[in-house]
Amino acid sequence: MKYKQPGYRDGERREERTQSSAAPKRERDAPRLPKIPVFHQVIRCAMCGVPLPPSFGDISALSQCPKCKADLHTCRNCVYFDPSTRFECSQPIPARVVRKGNRNSCEFFEIRTRVEKETTSSAPRPSLDPREAFERLFKK
Repeated sequence: MKYKQPGYRDGERREERTQSSAAPKRERDAPRLPKIPVFHQVIRCAMCGVPLPPSFGDISALSQCPKCKADLHTCRNCVYFDPSTRFECSQPIPARVVRKGNRNSCEFFEIRTRVEKETTSSAPRPSLDPREAFERLFKK
């Protein structure tokens, strides 16, 4: 068709299309199940961001990160840490804690937990070997 305006032979073209596309459409047996993302709670170190094991739910004053050895009982790891409020804490503390990354003995301390989407799947991960990746790329 040279021009996009409707013409006198458009009916013939529609008949040709319906005859050529006579392949039967496959009907699905059941509707697809939605892929719902899975969320879980994670405790992370405020300094290096490494996820901490669930055993770190009760943080003592001497607890340290297993990776970077930073203190965990700090203002930056607390639920009430808020830089926009007075003394950078949403609880009524009597005096400002100067170093937010150092260990302190605050009685309001609660470890900050984050809700994150789980990105790992139960399917086996492909190996990181470049040769195997190259072979998978050109596999027939």
